[in-house]
Formats: sequence, C-alpha cells, structure tokens
Amino acid sequence: MAIPEDKFDTWSKQGSVTQSRATYATIRAALEDPTAPYAGRSYDIFLQGSYGNDTNIYADSDVDVVIKTNAVYYYDLEELKPFELEKFNRDRNPATYEYADFKGDVLVQLEKKFGNAVVPGKKAVLVKSNGSRRDADVLPAAQYRRFYAYNSPFDSRYADGIVFWTSDGTKIVNYPKQHSANCTTKHQNTSQWFKPTVRIFKNMRNAMIERGYIANGVAPSYFLEGMLYNVPNATFGMSYGSTFARSLDWLATCDTSTMVCANEQYKLFHPTSPVTWRIERFREFLTQAHRFWENWGRAAA
Repeated sequence: MAIPEDKFDTWSKQGSVTQSRATYATIRAALEDPTAPYAGRSYDIFLQGSYGNDTNIYADSDVDVVIKTNAVYYYDLEELKPFELEKFNRDRNPATYEYADFKGDVLVQLEKKFGNAVVPGKKAVLVKSNGSRRDADVLPAAQYRRFYAYNSPFDSRYADGIVFWTSDGTKIVNYPKQHSANCTTKHQNTSQWFKPTVRIFKNMRNAMIERGYIANGVAPSYFLEGMLYNVPNATFGMSYGSTFARSLDWLATCDTSTMVCANEQYKLFHPTSPVTWRIERFREFLTQAHRFWENWGRAAA
C-alpha cells in the first residue's frame, strides 16, 4: 500500500521557527558584542542549514550559524590564465590575521558569553540549549574565492564561498549562500512545491531510520536537498504523492554524472570529497525508499 496523501501532507509541514529564531537572535547578539576580540575586523553572520533554508522539520533540533571573517580570504586559482595568475601574485598581500586566529577569538567570545555551555567540536562550536534556547552550532569560517578571472583587486570574477578547517586539519570549502539562493529559486520555479517536498523526504528518511531501512548518516539533509534540486521542475505539482512518486521515478533512471549540489559549485557525487555524497549511499537510499513506500501498510503498523 502506498503512503497516503494525508501522511505526505503532514510530513510537508515546516517545523517550529519561533524558538530557533530566538536562538539565532541570542547567538548573533553575543557574537556582535563590541568587546569581542574580532570586533574591529569585518565579518558576516548568517544562518545555514534547515532553518536558514526553510526546510526544517519538527525533528530538527539545532540552529546552524556561520560567522565568517572578511579580514582574510583564501582562494582557488585553478581557472586563471597564466597572465592573470601573474597579476594576482603580484598584487597579493600576505594576511596578518589568519583563520586560526579568528577561530580562537570566536571560541573566546562564546565562552565569555555562554561559559560551560560551549563545547568545541570537529567542525563547529556547540552552544548547548538552555531554557528557551535551542542547541546552536556556530561555525567560524573565512571568506573563500574561486576565481574565474582576475585583472586587479577591483576587477575580478569569483564565486564567494566559505572555508574552514576541521579539528583534524581537513580543509572544507562550501558555498552556503549559493545553496540557499538556488533552493529559493527552485522553490519559486516549482510554484512553491520544492521546499515542502524536501521536508517530506527528510521526514520519510527519519522514519526509514527508525524502522531499520537505512542507518543514520546514509542520507544527510544537505544531500537530500541537493538530490531534489536536480529533479526537473515539471516533476513537482498536482499532489505530494504524485510529486514523490514522479521524483523517485526520475531519480531511478537519471544520469547521476550530471547531478550537482544545490550550490552548483560541485558535482553531487564524488568518492572522496568531504562536501559531496557517495553514490553508493544515494543508491541505497533510493532502493530503500522504494521498499519503504511499497511496504507502507506494514511499516506504519
């Protein structure tokens, strides 16, 4: 028996945003304190993840906050022509304030504001919940530029992303603002069907984990958004059940080599990249999603 439309409708609903909004406001105010060690340097603060992209479900419990320093930027020059590379190296001024300095300053500021609630992690700094405040992951990052053309510091083209290093030294480059903007455009181009469909797949993923169809970590929310970003716009609409079924059908036969992350800066699948999905996990998720859908009557019992 297929999953009924009323279940899809329930799964499509956005989770509560009031508490997460208050959490973000609290974290942002703490980071923007004029006495912070980095206060005299340029930086940006913004949301990423489910709450930032309006794809949060009721099971989502944390708020993902990025604080990005603009006092230094790191770069990718692979697409520059030799004469552009020469100009870039001629103009480059070594930074005196590095990512490690900024990360340390952010940690000092968070510990000053939240004390023992602050727990440094592999990627982000966890600020544990307290009262009405949710858990928050604060990611210190630096500006990253993937250059496409360079003539001078004031005449260049590049994709503006973020970079950070994990506690084990792994370099991570990503493009959260492009991800968010592209998902919003996709949502508009599908007559507002895209984001509810993402929430349906996220809720179903959680149910699949609970009932033993897949292990936790097989289908992270970020990659589910990327997966559905590639589904043609015409697939969305009519009903949630129809959108779900047609999306699965398209994904079962699509050319996976053409699929991209929602930020459109990376392919969706790669065997080693820390910012892409593993193709075998995608296939496992797809196979088990079909099974879960077909066995719904027994799965829901």
